[in-house]
Amino acid sequence: MTVLKLVETTERQLSLLLNAGTTPVDAVIEELGHEPNGYFWEGVARWLVSTEARKLDGRFDYDPEGDMFCAHGTDRAALEGLGELMEQVAGDADRMRRLVAAADADGFDFDD
Repeated sequence: MTVLKLVETTERQLSLLLNAGTTPVDAVIEELGHEPNGYFWEGVARWLVSTEARKLDGRFDYDPEGDMFCAHGTDRAALEGLGELMEQVAGDADRMRRLVAAADADGFDFDD
């Protein structure tokens, strides 16, 4: 299941989008005490970049809203890489549980 999509919003400007509340792991997110909103997913993205994909750091910007996660920029490869990582988490309840547990243990704030 693909929950993220990469769209060209203007010439050379791309947005990676996820409609919050539409992933297979929404119930797990709530079970873990979080809201499956755009701000939570920004936290997931930031955690993944800082722990698994440091090469992506600084290559795009975040602009989430309550009902949508959005990362945008001009670096297609970076946004595609983030999308691949996030798809893995969005479709795997056990991976989401591990990610939230590790982030919580580290004192990370998902800001949801």
